[in-house]
Amino acid sequence: MIQHLTIPRGPINLAADLHLPDDADNSTSLRAVVLSTPGSSVKEQIGANYASRLAARGIAALVLDPAHQGQSEGEPRDLEDPYRRGEDISYAIDALTTTPGIDPQRIGVLGICAGGGYAVHTARTDHRIKAVGTVVPVNLGAAFRGFSSDGPAAALDALADARTQEARSGETTRVNWLPETLADATAAGLTDIDTTQAVTYYRTERGGNEHSTNRRLLRGDSLLLGYDAFHLADQLMTQPLQIVLAGRVGNTGSYETGMRLWKLASNPVDLMVIDGAGHYEMYDEPAYVDAAVERLSDFYVDNM
Repeated sequence: MIQHLTIPRGPINLAADLHLPDDADNSTSLRAVVLSTPGSSVKEQIGANYASRLAARGIAALVLDPAHQGQSEGEPRDLEDPYRRGEDISYAIDALTTTPGIDPQRIGVLGICAGGGYAVHTARTDHRIKAVGTVVPVNLGAAFRGFSSDGPAAALDALADARTQEARSGETTRVNWLPETLADATAAGLTDIDTTQAVTYYRTERGGNEHSTNRRLLRGDSLLLGYDAFHLADQLMTQPLQIVLAGRVGNTGSYETGMRLWKLASNPVDLMVIDGAGHYEMYDEPAYVDAAVERLSDFYVDNM
């Protein structure tokens, strides 16, 4: 059962889907989880795969489009602002605390890929979050600093020049998150299995969605380069933590990031490594997603 919600976020509204158990009614008092999804994704994709399964196990799950993306409002479009992504989670919690049938004292968060970093960063300072789950977590700031061939400072210099040119021209620049096709990926020399599986998921009928543009506003990259999802997490994120990782280590950095988070956390509860799974196979491969959600459901029931 899905309820389509409009969540006030200051001057704009966020579009969200609340997945509920089929037998839910307002007389119940359900646990609830806010899903923080990967960069470039919308609520109908990876988030829905996990939210629907959590709901089938009796846990309400709210998945939303980030501000500036998908069906949520916000200008400029396609902005990936890591700080606003964290604020989106807190606004979603605001909505859940006033939703009939939801227990405001039993709200958790589940972050997937870049959403894992956003979930951790938000949980540090929003202690309405009672439990933190992550699947193949990525610290997007660290990833972007690693992508910079000449170093992050040089990348910031180039972005500064680009923004000056945008200000003078009145135009904004957007770049692709991923190659649009496998042929484009091959032409760019990106033939590794993770890039191939990412394109196959996001840019084909398998996982593609009309509201997922595959575009990122370039000016937001300077925010990402200066972002650290785990800053002060060892001191401030005291909530119980569940980490689910893909056993096949690829080039996304999620395995290494998850292991670092496990060592950093002050209250680590469970670490699950799913043998044979790759990062992007954790998005929709039924056997892997089912295994992850079964473990996550037990974690949320036990810890909130």
